[in-house]
Amino acid sequence: MALDPQQQAQVHAAKLRALTRDHLGFELEEASGLADGALGWSAQASAVVYLAETAPGRALGRTLVAAQDRGADTVHVICVDDASMVARRAAAFQMSIHVWSASGNEILAAEIAAHEPSADPPATTMALMADIVAAGADPVVEHGTLIGEVRGLEIVRAEERGGTVELRVGVGDFDREAFGLLHGEVPTMDAVCDVIATVTEHRQPGAAPHPLNRIVSERWLRSLLIDQPERVGFASLAGAEPPVARVSVKDTMPAMAVGERNGEQWIVAISTGIDLELVPYAADARLKLAPDARLAVVVPSRDAHRATARLAASLADPAELIPVDDDWRAWT
Repeated sequence: MALDPQQQAQVHAAKLRALTRDHLGFELEEASGLADGALGWSAQASAVVYLAETAPGRALGRTLVAAQDRGADTVHVICVDDASMVARRAAAFQMSIHVWSASGNEILAAEIAAHEPSADPPATTMALMADIVAAGADPVVEHGTLIGEVRGLEIVRAEERGGTVELRVGVGDFDREAFGLLHGEVPTMDAVCDVIATVTEHRQPGAAPHPLNRIVSERWLRSLLIDQPERVGFASLAGAEPPVARVSVKDTMPAMAVGERNGEQWIVAISTGIDLELVPYAADARLKLAPDARLAVVVPSRDAHRATARLAASLADPAELIPVDDDWRAWT
């Protein structure tokens, strides 16, 4: 019988207490079970311990914030999966952070994983970039995939079908399948232009709330800043590949850019909403894109939370937090 959420949280808390006692050598005075893990605190050890049963990519930021709130000296993150990725992000911070890989009732120190090398799409795919531009969309290449975006929203993707690479229209996998079933007879370029017109209508100043202007808002903000980099003090900005590939078009993760300011190269992470993993993610992106570059994180003013500012300052090579207008959707 499956456990209800409260029971599952209790199991996670009990597991965290046992792993901490048996392998880290101290008892937790507090342990709070969560849906995806558990968070614990020991005043005697001056340590915060987090168990990431799922979503390891969301583990480090929340643990560091808890440690900063407590004034802890040490952080332990125990991951069931992807511990090496978390260890890579942890290495960017000044704090004493230990990342562990859990298997059953055992834990081992995690090794730092290298980033997956960037892959360019084949020439047959890249040949379709001209069609995306001609239709009025912005071509974007990330992790070996060519897509076309309108104000940050993916509306077309190059995919191989039956040995032939073609452009498939739609916002996400399901939408592409549905669009193909309903409009398979529509020439691709006409279909792309129709979708561009629909998306543009919703992702513009003054548009009424709609799903098309609420998803991946961070990429919409990036598209505006690429056109107007002076709003954040840059001479230029261009889109950049994220450190990990998006699984779904609806995935919310910082949008990355590379920029130039005062003759220096910058890596810029752009986000909307309060995201405790923004700074670890941004530091990971810098490591992949240009380890020696300066780092900035850009958020709307209301999302420039003090927790984000503290995390930015706690990097070994600190990041600059840059707020923008809360009404950025009204920019023309």
